[in-house]
Amino acid sequence: MDSLTPSLSAEKRKPQVWPTILVSAFAVVLLYYSLRGLDWSSFWESLRLGQYFYLFVTLPIGGFNYFLRALRWRILIENEKGLSPLDVFWANMIGYLGNLYLPARAGEFFRSAILGKKTGSGTSFILATALTERIIDAMTLVVILAGALLWQNDLPPLILKTIWGVGIVGIIGLLSVIILPYQEKRLTGLIHYIPLPKTSQDSIQVQLTRFLTGMRSLQRIDRITKFLAFTLLIWWIDGLSIVIGARILSQTLSLSQALIFLAALGLSSAIPSTPGYIGVFQFVAVSVLMPFGFSRADSLAYIIIIQISGYILVSLLGLMGLWQTRQSGGLPPIFQINKRT
Repeated sequence: MDSLTPSLSAEKRKPQVWPTILVSAFAVVLLYYSLRGLDWSSFWESLRLGQYFYLFVTLPIGGFNYFLRALRWRILIENEKGLSPLDVFWANMIGYLGNLYLPARAGEFFRSAILGKKTGSGTSFILATALTERIIDAMTLVVILAGALLWQNDLPPLILKTIWGVGIVGIIGLLSVIILPYQEKRLTGLIHYIPLPKTSQDSIQVQLTRFLTGMRSLQRIDRITKFLAFTLLIWWIDGLSIVIGARILSQTLSLSQALIFLAALGLSSAIPSTPGYIGVFQFVAVSVLMPFGFSRADSLAYIIIIQISGYILVSLLGLMGLWQTRQSGGLPPIFQINKRT
């Protein structure tokens, strides 16, 4: 059995109450600042008068982009034989479904466990590639955010300097993902200088090795080129979808503005939050869209539309993925519910 597979016995499950309370309180605070001063009549009017036929364009675009994300992830695990694009797609959608409804980004483990069983390589390696994918996505978003902000006019000099700094940090982060795997011996050697018990040092070394294993998937130049090309295409298509989606509320966004909004949403999703990022996404929408000419009512109406349509699309594709994977016998033991006798 894979070393990362958790025990599901009732005796070993200890509910973590305080993290849930803190995360919920944080979401409530952000939601309060987002809703403060909201004209509720304008908000409901924006939702009522929305031109929702645009969703027939944005939802298929979203579904297509999820498939592109599966193709991109497959690049990291393409050495695994017998793994079709649909296998990765359905596992990915189950993962997104888990992230949508469960805390602590549980979907990352779910999608990794499914492909770990499918390939026979175990959850650890697949999870390492999934985490590598997330790290590169975050670094790419930082670079996109910096570039899109520089595209805006009349930015103060201080903001420009900050943006350049952020962009450089993002580029350094991307280069680190490529370079660090070559430094595994040095990095693991440094762990022994940390003033911690031997068991803790060993645990840190195991986790570091897993990260570096996933990062090593990108050591080939052709592979990292394809991965970055897919990444840029995915975020460009997502930006186009945001531009089209703004028309639901008769608003306009340029592509650079849409990318700034997307980057802010993507980076904020790394913050510990409630399932569905309720509170966090509302705060981001108000903070980013209002300077672009949206009213508070339209900003909140738009993010609500995005979240609801996202829930519908991910739930539909995720449940289809669960059914398809179950039919093929690909669900790992973690999805089985043990009944007490």
